[in-house]
Amino acid sequence: MPETTAAERPLVEAFVGLGANLGDAAAQVRQALVWLDELPGTRVQSASRLWRSAPLQADGPDYCNAVASLVTTLTAPALLAALQALEARAGRQRPYRNAPRTLDLDLLLYGQGRIDSPTLTVPHPRLLQRAFVLVPLAEVAPQRVSPEALRAVADQPLWPWA
Repeated sequence: MPETTAAERPLVEAFVGLGANLGDAAAQVRQALVWLDELPGTRVQSASRLWRSAPLQADGPDYCNAVASLVTTLTAPALLAALQALEARAGRQRPYRNAPRTLDLDLLLYGQGRIDSPTLTVPHPRLLQRAFVLVPLAEVAPQRVSPEALRAVADQPLWPWA
């Protein structure tokens, strides 16, 4: 049976978490939104405002965070590979776990799908533990975030990016 091409696949709504805390973090996040919109078969539907958060379980400058809602014909593994390529394009280094970064792109949700593979877990495994993900996700997709989930992370400091 022939493989389907990206153009033949249905559109899937996906949500991507964006973050940066090296260099001009806000500019990096804004640039990443442009790059996401340029991915094949992909369009950014909406993005949250930018949020500031302290590094979680790490040192370094505060993070600039956001969440983008996309529609894409890319498969989840292809979208993950594209996100990692954009991180590399932004100069992302991975010297150690939770190291400061020029750009971090996490595939949070992919349609209604659940994926558990060695390279990809969707929904993102720490999605419900992070205010810097849940608050911006609630801005772009309030139906995807329960009030209970927001209350559970209410003690994590988060401020609008100035």
